[in-house]
Amino acid sequence: MANKLLKKIEVTGTLTLKTGLHIGGTNSSMQIGGIDKGVIRNPLNNQPFIPGSSLKGKMRSLLEVSLGTTKDVNMGTVKNGPADNGLSANLFGNATNERQKPSRLIVRDCQLSNAEELLEKTEIPYTEGKTEVVIDRITSAANPRQIERVPAGAKFRLNMVLNIWEQDGNESELFENLFKSLELLRDDYLGGSGSRGYGQVSIDIEKILQKKSDSYYGVKDAKPENITEKFKDQIEKLKS
Repeated sequence: MANKLLKKIEVTGTLTLKTGLHIGGTNSSMQIGGIDKGVIRNPLNNQPFIPGSSLKGKMRSLLEVSLGTTKDVNMGTVKNGPADNGLSANLFGNATNERQKPSRLIVRDCQLSNAEELLEKTEIPYTEGKTEVVIDRITSAANPRQIERVPAGAKFRLNMVLNIWEQDGNESELFENLFKSLELLRDDYLGGSGSRGYGQVSIDIEKILQKKSDSYYGVKDAKPENITEKFKDQIEKLKS
């Protein structure tokens, strides 16, 4: 049977940091006495951002842990992945050799939305330096280091696109697992050092728009359908 795209559903909102976030970038500008571990930044405007790959990878990992589909394996050696035919693969896809599934979910890079507010208040442009001290367990010697973080209160634009194909027949299941992965992320962390308090986030879904495939390709005045109200309960639960 030929694969046919039925529609694209765009989910937009805001991801707000409740604690400082560190997603590492290059240390090409590292100086003596300066930051030891910098955050990833957009080279065009120097603003920190959240890579879509980091966000999507964390969502998938948390969903697979909750479903119990993870396995102890070596990367690159598995023919049939841990969630090869499971609920996670239906949403996020897989790249196994025998039965590949394309991802149904596109997660965009999250760009900073309150940059001017942060720039006025932060010691480093848009970020803060946090001093941490590593204690040698044998000699008790202290080894201080500076970690760069995007501070609590920073807001990022969230944008995801869910593709619905004719052969899927599981749109409600895809959305259920999408919201579940977001809820798990809200109660976990994003980025590094989460067990030390970094990366707690809140998620506010603001709009869900649906565009059917027959509205593309030169259809005049085609407008997406706003289906946000359909997911009112899930959106409110995510806020709680």
